[in-house]
Amino acid sequence: MDWQNERLSKRLTFSPEKTEALFTLLSEIDAIKTAFRLTGKFLPQTISRLTQSVIITSTGASNRIEGNRLSDDQVEALYRNLHIRKFKSRDEQEVAGYLEMLERVLESFADMALSESLILQFHHDMLQYSDKDQRQRGVYKFGSNRVEAKDQSGNILGVIFDPTPPHLTPKEMQELVGWYQWADEKKFKHPLIRMGNFIFEYLAIHPFQDGNGRTSRLLTNLLLLQQGYAFTGLVSHEKLIEARKADYYLALSRSQSGWKSEAEDLYPWLFCFLSIVKAQAESALELIEKDNIETLLSEKQLALWQWAQTRKETTFSRKDAIEVLGFPPRTVEAIIKKLVDLKRLERVGQGRSTRYKMIR
Repeated sequence: MDWQNERLSKRLTFSPEKTEALFTLLSEIDAIKTAFRLTGKFLPQTISRLTQSVIITSTGASNRIEGNRLSDDQVEALYRNLHIRKFKSRDEQEVAGYLEMLERVLESFADMALSESLILQFHHDMLQYSDKDQRQRGVYKFGSNRVEAKDQSGNILGVIFDPTPPHLTPKEMQELVGWYQWADEKKFKHPLIRMGNFIFEYLAIHPFQDGNGRTSRLLTNLLLLQQGYAFTGLVSHEKLIEARKADYYLALSRSQSGWKSEAEDLYPWLFCFLSIVKAQAESALELIEKDNIETLLSEKQLALWQWAQTRKETTFSRKDAIEVLGFPPRTVEAIIKKLVDLKRLERVGQGRSTRYKMIR
C-alpha cells in the first residue's frame, strides 16, 4: 500500500503557523530528552521507588478518568496486596488489571513490538479480573459504541461522536497498525507526531466495546518508552491527562469533528498531546535540577534523612541513629557520609563526641 499518500499520512501536513507551534513543542521535549540520561542520575533504588509511584498514580488516574472511584491511597493498598487476588468491587477489578499491565509495559516494553495481536492482548489482560467484561475482553467490538450525550435521567440527547462500526473495525485496525509499522520503519515524521497520529486514530476507531481510553493510555506509555522517552517511567502521563481532562477531551472532540472528511484537522489533538508530553518532560527535569534530595536517596538513606528532620533536638549521634532505625553501624556510617557529602548534614565535634546537625 502507498502509505505516503494515504489519509493517515496526508493529514499530517499543516499550515506554516501550526507547523511552527508543533515543532516548538517537539524541540522543547527533545531538548530535555537529550540533555541528560535520567537513569544515570538516580540510584537504582530511587528509580524503583519512582517507577512504583508512577504505576500507582497512573493506574489511579487512568481509571478515574473513566469513572472509577478509587483514590491513589486505595490503589496503592491494592498494589501491595495484588497477590491475594480477591477484589471487593468492580473498581478494584479494573484497577488490578491495569496495575499488572502497566508494570509489564514498564518492565518489558523493548520486547513488545506493536501489532494487532499485542493490542488485543493488552485489552484482554487489562480486563482479566473484570467480571462484567468477560465477553468483550480481547476481542473487537460487536455492537455500536458511539459516544452519546445523556441527561440526568439517562435519556440520549444526541451523539457526540460516532466511531467506526463493528463490521469495519478489523479492517481499519489492520490498516492503522500497518501504517504505524511503515511510518516507524521509514522514520516518517517525528516519532511523537506519528505516535499522536496513531493514538488519535485508535480512539476514533474505538475498536473495543469498552476500555478504549485505558488501552490507549497503556499504548501511549509503550510507544513513548520505545522511542526513548525514558521519563515515561518516572512521571505519570495519565496523571497529567486527569489534571487536564476537560482540555484533553475538548481537543479530541475538535479533531474528531472532521474525522475522515476533507476538513480533517489533527492539530488541536496533536498540540494537546504534545503539551502533555512536554509537561511530563519538564516534571522529569525538575527531579534532576531542583534541590530535591529525596529523589537522590535510597530507601534506607531516605529513612535516616526523614528521621533527622522530625527530631526535636538539633543534633544527633551515630549511636542515636543506630538505636532508632535498627540499621547496622556500617550502614548508618555510609548514609551519614552520603548526607555530609551532599551538604545536608554538618559534622559537629570530633572522635566519640561527634554529632551531626541538619543544614537547612
